[in-house]
Amino acid sequence: MSSDASAGGARRRDRLFLGVFMLVAAAIAVVDAFSVTDDRAKAGRPIGLWEPLVWETSSVLALLALAPLVMALTRRMQPLVAPWPRVLAVHLGAAVAFSLVHVTVMGAVRWAVYAALGGFYSALGPLRDFPYEFRKDLLIYLGVVAIYATWLRAWPGPPPAEAAGGDPAAIEVRDGARRHFVPLTEVAFIEAAGNYVELHRGPTPILHRAPLSSMERQLAGAGFVRIHRSRLVRRAAISEVESKPSGDFVVRLADGRELMGSRRYRKPLLDPA
Repeated sequence: MSSDASAGGARRRDRLFLGVFMLVAAAIAVVDAFSVTDDRAKAGRPIGLWEPLVWETSSVLALLALAPLVMALTRRMQPLVAPWPRVLAVHLGAAVAFSLVHVTVMGAVRWAVYAALGGFYSALGPLRDFPYEFRKDLLIYLGVVAIYATWLRAWPGPPPAEAAGGDPAAIEVRDGARRHFVPLTEVAFIEAAGNYVELHRGPTPILHRAPLSSMERQLAGAGFVRIHRSRLVRRAAISEVESKPSGDFVVRLADGRELMGSRRYRKPLLDPA
């Protein structure tokens, strides 16, 4: 997989996420603004629609500015990937910083708009109500992290392809801020591990965030075949196939390891045509 193709796919993925986030946030802001106006009118304290629109819009603009930073941190510290105590500590600290910036920016924007219209709004007003604002921002922050992490899992990325320089196809594996490119020719087999797979190219498997079904689609035509509902194997790594009376079979790899195969996948393995 070329780095350019991978980066392009990641940019499209993130732009689409931000677009959806912006539309949802804008819709909520408009609904909330009308709700505030209606509630104030019913309470005998009428207010112009422009004021709650300014309040909500300033909040949305600050959130949109912060969203790429939250996304970048989530890519580095994904829930269920890195050790959870560390992930929790990092994200809780980030949530506090997220809320502080959010309320400070929206206070400044409201002050500027009111001043331009001849009114007054305390720029530090939201900051004085930080405990109240933080409760809301914590839910927003955790929601963005959870939804974006799910978005990452649902976006498998482009299928492996030959690199421009003729290098063997590879699988890009992320480990926090680092990226590893594992050549397919070094992978003997791939095994399911929940929403992840283990890439076996030596004594220690490499954990990769992708479901096995996605890997099967990506590696179609790359020399891998499914031998079990939880296992793919590279044909070139197979030295022998031994059939069992039940119809199941054992695949022996060139390095001596043995893998059980299911009779359901016997024909595709032995008769690839």
